[in-house]
Amino acid sequence: MRNFYDEVPFDGDVLDSIQKTLQQQGETLLSLAAEFNKSQYLLALSLMFQCKGHVIICGMGKSGHVGRKISATLASTGTPSFFVHPAEAFHGDLGMITGDDVVILISNSGETDEILKLIPSLKHFGNRIIAITGGVQSTLAKNADAVLEIRMQSESCPNNLAPTTSTTLTMAIGDALASALMNKRHFMPNDFARFHPGGSLGRRLLTRLKDVMSSRLTQMAPESSLKDVIVGMTQDQHGIALVMDKGSLMGVITDGDLRRAMLRQDFDLNTFKAKDIMSHNPITASQHSMLNDAEDLMRERQIKQLLVVDDTNTPVGIVNFFN
Repeated sequence: MRNFYDEVPFDGDVLDSIQKTLQQQGETLLSLAAEFNKSQYLLALSLMFQCKGHVIICGMGKSGHVGRKISATLASTGTPSFFVHPAEAFHGDLGMITGDDVVILISNSGETDEILKLIPSLKHFGNRIIAITGGVQSTLAKNADAVLEIRMQSESCPNNLAPTTSTTLTMAIGDALASALMNKRHFMPNDFARFHPGGSLGRRLLTRLKDVMSSRLTQMAPESSLKDVIVGMTQDQHGIALVMDKGSLMGVITDGDLRRAMLRQDFDLNTFKAKDIMSHNPITASQHSMLNDAEDLMRERQIKQLLVVDDTNTPVGIVNFFN
């Protein structure tokens, strides 16, 4: 079999290039973090926080791709936002913008024609404009209410042409704005889950145990033989038996309980009953509890299964923890 790596026409210079690119972009980010126009950022955040409409993002080319991501991040973290393609804006999409919206225009040069053409209409609508640009003296900057500078010496592209470092900085600026607004709004995990109901976090934070529990329970009487207990646990998908007496929960038997019982010197498979090896006072949770809280409890108590009870403390289900 041929060795693929022997056929790749790359050498150490390529790895040096990768390291140089990562280092250059990292250093540029650190430089921006150490020295940025705080008053302009505070003004931009104030405009976004007080916005009664949407924060609309516009950008051409690579700036547009980054702008879509910034808009998606804002929308998912409590700041209503959407992206408008500047070229499409002149063919009807300007109707998506209202005077209550704040518009973020992205252009590294600050002279992108499609972006500049939007400014008269935005001024007419009464929109406040935030510019993300490397040209602080550009036409875009001069027409913006707040200017967030893309501070860099050059792109990490070998030819200093392809948007590389500039898009990294723009992305970071967008993330910084979103994070600051989250802090200002006290945006918590529960809020995040409301916008991500399909994700694992949303599922855990918004789902109650009664919605995900299995109602298949193996119940044994206190006097049940261990043979019956073992058969019942083997047939049950959860491997746990509830010891019930007249509808009341006395205890539970798990695989661990069986193993510990077999280590006892007085163990006798033929004479031991369910009540002799069960664990008393099992950990339970209300069927109305949130899945996230239940998982925290199971993690804290180091258990993989949790009994779910109704309002009368009667077992109605079980949930498993696989993390």
